[in-house]
Amino acid sequence: MIYKRSSALFAEAEKVIPGGVNSPVRAFKGVGGTPVFVKEAKGAYLYDEDGNRLIDYINSWGPMILGHAYEPVVNAVVEKAKKGTSFGMPTEIETKIAELAVDMVPNIDKIRFVNSGTEACMSAVRLARGYTGKDKIIKFAGCYHGHSDSFLIQAGSGASTFGTPNSPGVTQGTAKDTLLADYNHINSVETLINANKNEIACVIIEPVAGNMGCIPPKKEFLSALKRLCDTNKILLVFDEVMTGFRLAKGGTQELYGIDADIVCFGKVIGGGLPVGAFAARNEIMNHLAPLGPVYQAGTLSGNPLAMAAGLAMLTALNTDAAVFDRLAKKTEYLHKGMAKVLSDHDIVHTINRVGSMISVHFDEGEVYDFTSAAKGNNGTFKKFFHGMLKEGVYIAPSAFETWFLTDALTYEDLDFTINAVNKVAKNI
Repeated sequence: MIYKRSSALFAEAEKVIPGGVNSPVRAFKGVGGTPVFVKEAKGAYLYDEDGNRLIDYINSWGPMILGHAYEPVVNAVVEKAKKGTSFGMPTEIETKIAELAVDMVPNIDKIRFVNSGTEACMSAVRLARGYTGKDKIIKFAGCYHGHSDSFLIQAGSGASTFGTPNSPGVTQGTAKDTLLADYNHINSVETLINANKNEIACVIIEPVAGNMGCIPPKKEFLSALKRLCDTNKILLVFDEVMTGFRLAKGGTQELYGIDADIVCFGKVIGGGLPVGAFAARNEIMNHLAPLGPVYQAGTLSGNPLAMAAGLAMLTALNTDAAVFDRLAKKTEYLHKGMAKVLSDHDIVHTINRVGSMISVHFDEGEVYDFTSAAKGNNGTFKKFFHGMLKEGVYIAPSAFETWFLTDALTYEDLDFTINAVNKVAKNI
């Protein structure tokens, strides 16, 4: 495929945008080469500035669960835009989508809309601290909760040590209140809790990790985590920015039967527009201003365009009960097809899958935490990424990102993808 136009556009962008992109992973630093610039998209396909058609397995990092330019969402946004794009005042549609979200998701009474997943997670942690009167939080190595200072922390030499900032601009004072545990290792959480008695406000986790590839929770891990939190009066925060309304109507709480204390949303809940939200039971949410002392605000929060898109998307998912099963079956079909092809070519690999999230790791061992995910052969992944791109299939330009399937994908698209894997595997 030819990418002359994309290359030229990237060169122009680098002059006025840091790195030429507005989010780092788009720059292709993890795989090399020049980013693909998209012109438009429809259904399961991207159409780039050079006229190439690509089958899309990113889907705007998750929200396009029913396909690009999904007609009910587009129509809802267009009609709402005709009446005004933002008011900074309450609108009826905010209540409608809130009522629907509360009805779909177990264990929540109220929801507050914000503008991004980062803002949702940041606000959830502030609420947890305000509600409990405690300062420290536990997060997991490899789980990403946005770029708020509290979350840009990497693990120290041991699970019980304080985190250190892994981005300039994050202070040591902030870092000392963030403790690092190992995903799928309940003992690491217990060690941290025992070393910081009565100091931990919350544990925040991607219940199905998506930022080190797709990493499912081990059996009993989430239930053990919930018991630990309850016993020690610590709030359990589920970051369902990726998984909410994607893995089930009620997200991973429904999928695994675990009640979190606070749940964060993004992606699907905005139907492709910038939206985030956090939700909890009444006794927790009532600590938020204007009812309580924990302050959180946003001029564009709940703006009518985002609410219209989100309401149309959630309504479609709530109406079509079979959509999640269809997505899971398509993902399983892709999984089995790719695994057979890679095995036939003797390419060492592991594939992880939960619902409509899937990732390929070029390592033979089980991938269950950040350490095991980091063992994958990145050189092989780079060849795989560019080979798939050449064949007309767009996957995440990073070995540490999950793929997201859309219901707009046909089985012919999946067969095309599996055949592309076969062609690429011959040259790895």
